[in-house]
Amino acid sequence: MSKKLSISEVFNKNYRVMPFLLSVTLFGITNSIAKGIMNNYLAEILKITKIDLGIVEFFRELPGLFLIFILAWLYKHSARRNYMTAILISIVGFIGLSFIGSSKWLVIAFLVMNSLGEHISMQVRQSLSIEMANPNLSGNSLGIMQGFRSTGQIAGFLLVPVFFLILSHFGIGRSDAISYKSIYFIAMLVGIMAYIFASRITEIKPENKAGPKIYFHKKYTKYYVLSFFYGARKQIFITFTPFVLVLNYGASASVLAILFAITAGVSIIFSPIIGRLIDKVGYKKVMIADTLLLIIVCFFYGFSHLLFSHEVAYRVVCVNYILDSILSLCSMASLVYCKDLSSSQEEVSKTITTGISFNHLISIIIALLGGLIWQKTGIEVLFSISALLGLCNSIFAATIKKSKG
Repeated sequence: MSKKLSISEVFNKNYRVMPFLLSVTLFGITNSIAKGIMNNYLAEILKITKIDLGIVEFFRELPGLFLIFILAWLYKHSARRNYMTAILISIVGFIGLSFIGSSKWLVIAFLVMNSLGEHISMQVRQSLSIEMANPNLSGNSLGIMQGFRSTGQIAGFLLVPVFFLILSHFGIGRSDAISYKSIYFIAMLVGIMAYIFASRITEIKPENKAGPKIYFHKKYTKYYVLSFFYGARKQIFITFTPFVLVLNYGASASVLAILFAITAGVSIIFSPIIGRLIDKVGYKKVMIADTLLLIIVCFFYGFSHLLFSHEVAYRVVCVNYILDSILSLCSMASLVYCKDLSSSQEEVSKTITTGISFNHLISIIIALLGGLIWQKTGIEVLFSISALLGLCNSIFAATIKKSKG
């Protein structure tokens, strides 16, 4: 494998990279704190059902679907400005979750606002990572950025059980809504710090806008289809797997947070490795291997409870979740594929945004149907469908051209 490169070797020296990476880290803390408690907040405080979960995720994924239009509206602003806007929107969402009541629809509204900020930042941080990279090192730059983000995620996830422990000393139990609101408030404070660092990001090409206009091009058709497949895989992994752990195995918010922290730690190790692997062997091979391995992961998600005792199945699903998180990092390959097809950085930004909207189109469908399928037929069918989508993805990835160079 190619040797590990330093940050200064991967990124263009004309950019102030560290404020960007520190902001990504802090925003990772913010969002991981929220992710670490969300499933239990929904299940234990709001008492939502499996079908309700699909409805919640439908609304939370809508910002991703409409991202292409949102960023078209933000097109006149710089990458730094759009990244700051994303963080600010999430902060407003956390303010609502911290101080507004526990009405189901109010909570959903502020979760959607928080999701909107995260979705905008997703596109901008990917575009900035690619733009800041030296030639032919896009995979490395994405891997480094993801590594910093994962560091923040580890910190955020590990802070969740610590916060619950501290709150318990003040007589505030895990079944009390105020415990969750207090933690959302802390997430808001960390988000403000991320905003401050984001304001210090500089750009050598201020004329290049991060928020692309609405853009479609025939040469990106396969990238759009790959984004569509990835949206289905991502939705099942992010939404239904943690809820399986909560509902089927009784995982607490602290257990989930620790599991998420482990996956983030593994991501720190594997993000740069996968980034270098993409640059070395090419995105096509990585895409195919990723989705073939996903079939095995889906099998254990769907059938562990039939093959093992309850306790062993619980552990198998947890380990499986960690393996799944490693595979999800391979989505960087499609971004490098997009870069390989493009003729300019602006075109990359436009296409990434369109791709995110495509993957959220299937995400909202999976969100609604997934909960219904689980409720009516069981998780075996849900994850069998996911495995089938993975197989289709592998077959389709095999049709793309090899990496340039």
